[in-house]
Amino acid sequence: MSSSADVKARSHGNDDDHVLRPRPRKPQHTQVSQFRISSASDGDGHLVPGDGISTSGMTSGRSTPIPDNAPPSVKSLSSVRKQLRAEQRRRIFPTIEFASRVSHFDPESDYRDFHGFFNLFWIGLAIMGITSMLRNLKDTGYPMRWQIWSLFTVKLWHLALADLLMVASTAISLPLHRATRAAPADSGMTWSRGGVTLQSIFQVAWLSLWIAVPFLFEWTWTAQVFFLLHTMVLLMKMHSYAFYNGHLSETEKRLRALDNPTSASDRRPAYQYPTIDGLGGNGETTRSSKKRRKNRKKQQKRRPESDSNKSNDDEEIVPLTSINDQSGAGISANASANTSGDEVDTLREDLARELTSPMGNITYPANLTWANYADYIFCPTLCYEIEYPRTPSINWTSLIAKIIATFGCIFLLTIISEDFILPVLLDASTRLDAVPAVSSLSESALILAETISLLLFPFMMTFLLVFLVIFEYILGAFAEITCFADRHFYSDWWNSTDWMEFSREWNVPVYSFLRRHVYGASRPRVGKNGATVITFLISAVGHEIVMACITKKLRGYGFICQMLQLPIVVLQRTRWVRGRRTLNNVCFWCSMVLGLSLVRSYFSLFCFIHLSLVR
Repeated sequence: MSSSADVKARSHGNDDDHVLRPRPRKPQHTQVSQFRISSASDGDGHLVPGDGISTSGMTSGRSTPIPDNAPPSVKSLSSVRKQLRAEQRRRIFPTIEFASRVSHFDPESDYRDFHGFFNLFWIGLAIMGITSMLRNLKDTGYPMRWQIWSLFTVKLWHLALADLLMVASTAISLPLHRATRAAPADSGMTWSRGGVTLQSIFQVAWLSLWIAVPFLFEWTWTAQVFFLLHTMVLLMKMHSYAFYNGHLSETEKRLRALDNPTSASDRRPAYQYPTIDGLGGNGETTRSSKKRRKNRKKQQKRRPESDSNKSNDDEEIVPLTSINDQSGAGISANASANTSGDEVDTLREDLARELTSPMGNITYPANLTWANYADYIFCPTLCYEIEYPRTPSINWTSLIAKIIATFGCIFLLTIISEDFILPVLLDASTRLDAVPAVSSLSESALILAETISLLLFPFMMTFLLVFLVIFEYILGAFAEITCFADRHFYSDWWNSTDWMEFSREWNVPVYSFLRRHVYGASRPRVGKNGATVITFLISAVGHEIVMACITKKLRGYGFICQMLQLPIVVLQRTRWVRGRRTLNNVCFWCSMVLGLSLVRSYFSLFCFIHLSLVR
């Protein structure tokens, strides 16, 4: 009350000042000691500058005095610093800078680092695993149900021994290739004549043998999944090794034949084996060879005409008509000889480049050793090359982390299967068996629809974990063991807009194999569209073989669903749908989630449970 009365009294005593001013505050810095309260000039007790003080009123106390004879640049810098500090002290609120920017999730944003969501994914899975273990502990007294865990130990030694023998049997390709390489060029045992047939027969017999092994030993479905997937991987590795080295053996024979100018050697342009980045075909040459050929033709045109004419001192005197008749033939013969020699040199260089690794350290046949083959078997790739890029050493911290993550993913996959997939399938099987045969299909369809809806999320999580354990951790661990430098095992397939893009990016090793040995080999004969259909057909057959061996039934669900991707891709590339990335990505994910649950539910309900493979 007294303070308001004083304010009112002061306002009557000084009618010119009707502004209520705040009380003087203590300076924030102890260095600020240049102000004083002048009661004579201002009875309100306001801070006023003293004698000799500038109107700014404050100083930081940290400024170095500037002499009068200082350069103008020094004085300007000092003045700017004082002004900026004064502006900062006069600001009541902090300044916020605004600019034209987009959010991190905006489609136009260049921000791509979402590693925090990857960590959140693992935290969520850890919470799910802990919750499931606590629920099992309450219901059964054990943290795990042990229904699927017990399958891992059944006939484990049989599986390990058979897998070791299967890996060792692939090495037959090396002596087989050495035999075809040592065969004479005119014999029937060369690669282009009998070698391809012999290798193909061996691969068919090898695949038939090792596919029959799980049925003979009556392994569990978990052992069959591992063994059959490893069988397919080794088949592709063996095929790539044999056919690429077979191509190199034929290239070497052509190069050796050019050493004898009298032999009728093959003068066709060098065949470049299909690569992942660019596909070559029969009769196609590399860009470097074409460039070298153009340079040589330019050099021929720049040669002086005197170099091609012989001296007339040693020539015999012949009639003028004879000279005119023979001059044209002689010039054309010399020109054709020069052209033929240049083409042979270019062809020889192209063939030599094909026999040498891109890094230039190894040349065929120096790669035909047991050490090279063993290294290739352990390298995380399905396409054979003479030489691969390598890292300087093994990162042991990364290797141990990947091994731990591999077992962690297997642990989570088992928990999801036991707690979220197997109970739903058993309940659905019981309910389907209880449906009367005379009843309508509506009840069965309702049970199936409910089962699929309950399995949407578990199967999606299973797919993501399988992707991680294979392409990030297992392949990454083998890459560390072999110092394999190319770790590009997948791309950002989660941003795919159609199934063709997904097939290219989610499984780069298999895609590279199919592009090189299936698409690249068939495209020169059947064209681009035909090669695409053949590639999808072989991929679908391979997936169906795996599922048929596991379930012991040939249903065809996976084959039909995979072949249906082709018309879907054609539809997504029409002008009405093409370019709408968000819509296409949403459609991709919806088809991915629904397709996984639908196909696996059919396989599980009609194969696993009815055949008593899951117990």
